[in-house]
Amino acid sequence: MLKHNLGYPRMGAQRQLKKACEQYWQGRISRPELFSTAKRLQEEHWAIQQQAGMDLIPCNDFSFYDQVLDMTLLLGAIPDRYAPVVTEVAENAEIDLYFAMARGYQKDGLDITAMEMTKWFDTNYHYIVPEFTEKQEFRLFSGKVFSAFDGARHYTGHTPKPVLIGPVSYLLLGKEKGSGFHRISLLNRLLPVYISVLQKLQAQGAEWIQLDEPFLAMDLTEAETNAFKQAYQEIAKQCKGLKIMVATYFEGLKENTSLAANLPVCCLHIDLTRAPHQLDAVLAALPAKTSLSLGVVDGRNIWKNDYAASLGFLEKAVAVLGEERVMIAPGCSLLHTPADLDFETDLDPEMKSWMAFARQKLQEVYELHAILKGNDALLQVNQAAIRSRSESPRIHKPEVKQRTAAITNADASRQSAFPQRQQVQEERFHLPLFPTTTIGSFPQTDDIRQLRAQLRKGDITQQQYDTAIEAATLTAIRWQEEIGLDVLVHGEFERNDMVEYFGEMLDGFTFTRNGWVQSYGSRCVKPPVIYGDVSRPKDMTVRWTKYAQAQTHLPMKAMLTGPVTILQWSFVRDDQPRSATTNQIALAIREEVQALEKAGIGIIQIDEPAIREGLPLRKDDRGQYLHWAVKAFRVASCGVKDDTQIHTHMCYSEFNDIIEHIAAMDADVITIETSRSQMELLEAFAGFHYPNEIGPGVYDIHSPRVPGVEEMVSLLQKAAVLLPVRNLWVNPDCGLKTRKWPETKAALENMVAAAKEARSLLQEKQPSL
Repeated sequence: MLKHNLGYPRMGAQRQLKKACEQYWQGRISRPELFSTAKRLQEEHWAIQQQAGMDLIPCNDFSFYDQVLDMTLLLGAIPDRYAPVVTEVAENAEIDLYFAMARGYQKDGLDITAMEMTKWFDTNYHYIVPEFTEKQEFRLFSGKVFSAFDGARHYTGHTPKPVLIGPVSYLLLGKEKGSGFHRISLLNRLLPVYISVLQKLQAQGAEWIQLDEPFLAMDLTEAETNAFKQAYQEIAKQCKGLKIMVATYFEGLKENTSLAANLPVCCLHIDLTRAPHQLDAVLAALPAKTSLSLGVVDGRNIWKNDYAASLGFLEKAVAVLGEERVMIAPGCSLLHTPADLDFETDLDPEMKSWMAFARQKLQEVYELHAILKGNDALLQVNQAAIRSRSESPRIHKPEVKQRTAAITNADASRQSAFPQRQQVQEERFHLPLFPTTTIGSFPQTDDIRQLRAQLRKGDITQQQYDTAIEAATLTAIRWQEEIGLDVLVHGEFERNDMVEYFGEMLDGFTFTRNGWVQSYGSRCVKPPVIYGDVSRPKDMTVRWTKYAQAQTHLPMKAMLTGPVTILQWSFVRDDQPRSATTNQIALAIREEVQALEKAGIGIIQIDEPAIREGLPLRKDDRGQYLHWAVKAFRVASCGVKDDTQIHTHMCYSEFNDIIEHIAAMDADVITIETSRSQMELLEAFAGFHYPNEIGPGVYDIHSPRVPGVEEMVSLLQKAAVLLPVRNLWVNPDCGLKTRKWPETKAALENMVAAAKEARSLLQEKQPSL
């Protein structure tokens, strides 16, 4: 019975890769220094997995930015606009082209936009979207996967398991650039290059190769189903002797069970942590010689595995298949969990005993195997920890449960419909056409982070800290006034993270010191842990928002994180329905909204960038989620008067299939990401005749590139064709926390100038406006 892992976190327990990449982008370290950090991290991770007793250790799961972008570079699917950078790379390095595709390129007389980015299924990880043309060509371009194999084999002394995104999922993860074709039609062009990669790995000595095909757990068309059959029949024909493992995760196979089970591969991996119900059907469908990898350790959450439940799955599979055809693994790559619980020296010991991070999850795989071999003592220790958590008095608060049970439909309704609210809000705020604002956060400089560290260590007093934050806030307000923004923000200098900040002031949350998880590129987040019933013991944002509003005559927008996003971007308790936890958070946010309104704040933004992310992967399962998710937002936002303007923000989401539910949230203003897609996302809002106001992002904050005025005016003109001008706002794609001040100032100054020019152009055409 083989023990294996699907992938390991890349950043390092101390975020070493994040720091090295950012230093390289800033020109503070050399390319060899960047590669040296990457080499050390990969070797450390291989050693951890080897020490944990993994029989198959993955390689090529390491990435400098994103595994989908790695595949794009490997397969030479490089958009034409990067041709000048490709020329430069011939003299320099592949890594610079790679980062240009991820982040944009604005130097040496070139100004090239980054590739699009979107969420990886229902996670908070973001991937770089492949771009395909009707005549797309593929070629073997990058050698990273081959060097990773050699490196892992040399370091561990064993043959590693290369990990690649499977050919069909790779195409489906992409996007057509141009009309008249579907990207799945490119399979015949892709397969020869793909097979050459597999054959080269086989020639190097690879025995097992893991091909990730998460789309097997999605709704498939007939063409997509046929593509899976064609791809794997050709791979089996051309790569004889190579052991292919097809990995699925995040959902059950359902109607695709027969398809997946009968692919001509050596092993199928299924995720039983997300879809335990699928095991019986898979066991019944699996051919006589195919092995089954059981993902029984949760790769998406931090709670300790319940060995009794996992052993039930393993024993059932062994009874049907025999021990030699069963493998043990996490449900998915451990990319989505923090690196090592051992670094959490400040965590409450009892709570720590309930948890497992990536390194500990490998140990769980090992111990499950050992228990199957007769080590009953490990099972007893595990079950004691499971009982400790379930019986803890910290978790359940009857008064919180009673409040959520008492929520009514009236709690989820505004006083008046949007047209009436829009009129009274226009009378209150007197904003121009194309009103300008930002999404909320401003750059968190080293000085600001140092202040927070000094306060935590006791090197400065709370008063000293507050004075410094007030100064930074006032500076940001004056600068916003100076450049002419219409609705200001206070900058969020007092906040460490848009979820962690709120969790620290809500009951039912605990926090880690080093529980970092990659969100995109070098961006890491440290999700709070929701362990118990949630309530709000005190004000969370009123002090800073009230201070900021007192410094200006312009509207100051309060910034809150919505209940679904707090849920999605936390490690959430798994002992009650997610909807119940969300309703508890919604009531806490509702109290904060009402406190802000009472303090005189007229514009309140409740960010919900994760509401699309939480959508079940299968369409038939989405209705129930959307009902409680939308209602939770409304509970949080609807307890205000008509002249209080509620904003929400969503980023990197496709809205076409849920646009009616976005409208049902009934936010007065929604801001969304549209710059990388060149306003394509607005088409869904236009086709639906979205009734409320909308701020389509006019510049991409996930790139250091500064867009010009003309570029943003062009985007606004596109938006004005699609939607009523009265309903349009002007803003960036997302918050500016991760950016630097020089690029932020230049971009926002251009944005304000673009809004003014768009107003002028519009009034020339329509003087009555």
